[in-house]
Amino acid sequence: MYSYPYPRPALTVDAILFKKGTNELLLIQRKKDPYAGKWALPGGFLEMDELLVGGCRREVEEETGLQVKELTQFKTYDAIDRDPRGRTISVVFYGIAEDDFSVQGGDDAAAAAWFPADHLPELAFDHALIISEFMDFTTGQNR
Repeated sequence: MYSYPYPRPALTVDAILFKKGTNELLLIQRKKDPYAGKWALPGGFLEMDELLVGGCRREVEEETGLQVKELTQFKTYDAIDRDPRGRTISVVFYGIAEDDFSVQGGDDAAAAAWFPADHLPELAFDHALIISEFMDFTTGQNR
């Protein structure tokens, strides 16, 4: 294993998931700080032995119980202060939940629920910005 004398950023993955045929977006309620009790996109830190999309699928399943088949990379978020724990870069994916799956919080999520995209609770991190930019991106497109 290599050791480097300079700091390195952490890498996370987040998922924007809509329920098929609806405008409902999947969110998790954070169990731990930072932002304990706030809602967020499902996601988390990438493991050393996984690819980005695989890490995103794993995080969604761990936090909500939902198994996602298709995910498409949307955008990377790299604002220096986006996470109070330190320098964190997130690669965001999006997809559609194919069936009416009942979700529930697991792992480090206290709860999981579907919310109308135009009526979201207060969000953790920069997730309101991420969702807003995604909605702008999909304007005029069918999800």
